[in-house]
Amino acid sequence: MDILLQIKDMAKLIHTLADHSDDVNCCAFSSSLLATCSLDKTIRLYFLSDFTELPLSPLKFHTYAVHCCCFSPSGHILASCSTDGTTALWNTQNGQMLAAMEQPSGSPVRVCRFSPDSTRLVSGAADGTVVLWNTQSYKLHRSGSVKDGSLVACAFSPNGIIFVTGSSCGDLTVWDDKMRCLHSEKAHDLGITCCDFSSQPISDGEQDLQFFRLASCGQDCQIKIWVVSFTHILGFKLKYKSTLHGHCAPVLACAFSHNGQLLVSGSVDKSVIVYDTNTENILHTLTQHTRYVTTCAFAPNILLLATGSMDKTVNIWQFDLETLCQARSAEDHLKHFTEDWSEDDVSAWLCAQDLKDLVDIFKMNNIDGRELLNLTKECLADDLKIESLGLRNKVLRKIEELRTKVKTLSSEIPDEFICPITRELMQDPVIASDGYSYEKEAIENWISKKKRTSPMTNLVLPSTVLTPNRTLKMAINRWLETYQK
Repeated sequence: MDILLQIKDMAKLIHTLADHSDDVNCCAFSSSLLATCSLDKTIRLYFLSDFTELPLSPLKFHTYAVHCCCFSPSGHILASCSTDGTTALWNTQNGQMLAAMEQPSGSPVRVCRFSPDSTRLVSGAADGTVVLWNTQSYKLHRSGSVKDGSLVACAFSPNGIIFVTGSSCGDLTVWDDKMRCLHSEKAHDLGITCCDFSSQPISDGEQDLQFFRLASCGQDCQIKIWVVSFTHILGFKLKYKSTLHGHCAPVLACAFSHNGQLLVSGSVDKSVIVYDTNTENILHTLTQHTRYVTTCAFAPNILLLATGSMDKTVNIWQFDLETLCQARSAEDHLKHFTEDWSEDDVSAWLCAQDLKDLVDIFKMNNIDGRELLNLTKECLADDLKIESLGLRNKVLRKIEELRTKVKTLSSEIPDEFICPITRELMQDPVIASDGYSYEKEAIENWISKKKRTSPMTNLVLPSTVLTPNRTLKMAINRWLETYQK
């Protein structure tokens, strides 16, 4: 059962933007701004603080529809691409256009993406050409092309070593940072529409070996999850993991949340579906749009979602951390708390199972939660001296029920509360300049020992300033109060 389907307040519609005069094709966030672009040839910019439009907005240059827009990681530059065959770079502080880079073939440009270090920009066109631009000189760095179809999707891995493109023929193609084609395979029979990497790589501790989660969606109404790995020794691997269902029409957009715990998708069926990436369950379905949902994007630091549609609107949704945690239900956290049960907690459990006569025996033998889960029939007979076979069997049945719940109900602390370095519940969360939250002491030690590199991206941190994440700390405290009662 998808528990979160019962939670109506998990995602709250907090604002609707209706300034475009035609279909909204794309929306993108920086840490302080939201950008939207449209068939109406314009790009619009909004403050995240109150969603008012910037005085310099709309940005006008393109002579045909604007298909895609994206911010550089710093948020200082915005890229946009259009049917007119150009990719434009904009200064987001004053609205001035920095460059207009023409696709060599002149073909309509359908997608553009910055590399994580902002030094490169990929543009993919309708004729299958893909160009890697130098964003400092505004010159073409390298170019290539796919065999068939239009390039309509692109995503960089979090470390920038590889990027993936998706075509209207359904092929996922993987390129390295030197524009060499590493791999290509049919991913969606009827064509790919979007792809996105989770921003949090899974690492084994060695910089040479990292794994990434990639989502792709397409005209086949499916969302597929892939595991991507790249090592200098073993080379590149793309492995299919699973398929997410829920939409009854082509899926046009997909995006991971900043913490990698949520995945959203938008569809021709006019709905937006929110998935839990750990369980791959549907958490919520948003049905505010009246026409095809063409784009969705999460903010880089907070659980804020923007969805755009052919109904000419952009909806802004805010996710409530506390409700998200509660919706996973108390049982979802059973393992954590069972293992941490005190002897008194075990006594309370025995009473609830109508086994109160065994309380003194368990206390005498110092049985806590961890010991309880490890009890065997031999322990009950030889160590605890429970003579009745029927009573021993009853205890074992109850313990087995507990173990089954522990195994069945994925029981973790909400991942957004766990420090990426220590993998423990954060007590004093801070935001580093890479946009991620860490336990303060852990990130301070990391910076002092790792020469200012980000634990998540391996890139150099722009700054060592750490900002207290008070909102996250409050959410953690509320969660603790709820589940430790």
